[in-house]
Amino acid sequence: MFRKILPLLYSFLFFSCGVTSELNSGKAALQHLAWDRLLKVCVDPKGFVDYNCFLENQGSLDEYLLLLSEHFPDSQLWSREEKMAYWINAYNAFTVKLIIENYPVSSIKEIKSGLEIPFINSIWDRVFIELGGFDFCLNDIEHRILRKEFQDPRIHFALNCASISCPRLLDESYEAEKLEGQLEARAFDFFNDPNKNRFEDGTFYASRIFLWYASDFGGREGVRSYIKKYFSASLTDQFEMEYLEYDWRLNERKVP
Repeated sequence: MFRKILPLLYSFLFFSCGVTSELNSGKAALQHLAWDRLLKVCVDPKGFVDYNCFLENQGSLDEYLLLLSEHFPDSQLWSREEKMAYWINAYNAFTVKLIIENYPVSSIKEIKSGLEIPFINSIWDRVFIELGGFDFCLNDIEHRILRKEFQDPRIHFALNCASISCPRLLDESYEAEKLEGQLEARAFDFFNDPNKNRFEDGTFYASRIFLWYASDFGGREGVRSYIKKYFSASLTDQFEMEYLEYDWRLNERKVP
């Protein structure tokens, strides 16, 4: 039934019913070992991805995606950390699936969304994810689940959109028991990656993530507080801020 609803109406109807917060699947929390093994083989420590490696291991990736579908989060049995880890891993794994299904591409934005609705035509609106018998797009996971339900801005440093300017794809799975440390490490890593944020001559050149999602960080002043918290170099209280252009080229590791 959900497959036949137009994406705009689907998003309204599905999430207005509160399915994601009230569904009790009765399933135990998933351990993401299968995804962890793939990441350790196909992603380098700097977050660059060998998509040919994922193509060669597509059967293993599909098995993991099936595990995700069969272990939909239980709102009562699963902890907050177990649910967050599930949705972060799902977003990243299905993004990789999207790339390899359309590979080779030079950017995720080259992939057609297949939608005909004006102003809703990005690849992130394509409904191609099936979890627990329900259909999702990437925007559902990011905006209507992770951002809305968990309200932790550090998720922006864990989600990877297959692009150079995105936070790097971690070469291990997110797991509930170490999620706090992983999110803290990802925040520190992102703020101190000179390709994504840098400080020069009294101006902090910030990722456009902090422009697009400023409200998640508490507005412009909240962004400044996060910069002071995670950026390793000393900053004055009155530093200027500008935003870097976003590089949408594929985060592909070139293998000789």
